Amino acid sequence: QVQLVESGGGLVQAGGSLRLSCAASGRTFSTYTMGWFRQAPGKEREFVAGISRSGDNTYYADSVKGRFTISRDNAKITVYLQMNSLQPEDTAVYYCAAAVGIWTPVVHLQYTQYNYWGQGTQVTVSS
Repeated sequence: QVQLVESGGGLVQAGGSLRLSCAASGRTFSTYTMGWFRQAPGKEREFVAGISRSGDNTYYADSVKGRFTISRDNAKITVYLQMNSLQPEDTAVYYCAAAVGIWTPVVHLQYTQYNYWGQGTQVTVSS
């Protein structure tokens, strides 16, 4: 199994940037598709970004495309989410997640397809 711990959240003004990190444990980290989700108060958990096991394929929600970048370093067993040009609408708890198997478009847009989750980190963007 994989254990995931997010960090890097905080309070930032609109237009600012944050980099979230997800530190993983487990020898089989490189066998997992990884994703970032977020959940704002009163809303369902929402897909943000996903990355394949090798890091060669990435996918983004339309709302963050061009502003956010997902990456992974399998040697450091860490996945990142670089967030630029942050907006108040980005305010949410951000979760790192791991899914068993190969990245599959559409499938890994669904939070129900992920097997392991971090505890979440709060991102608050002020106007």
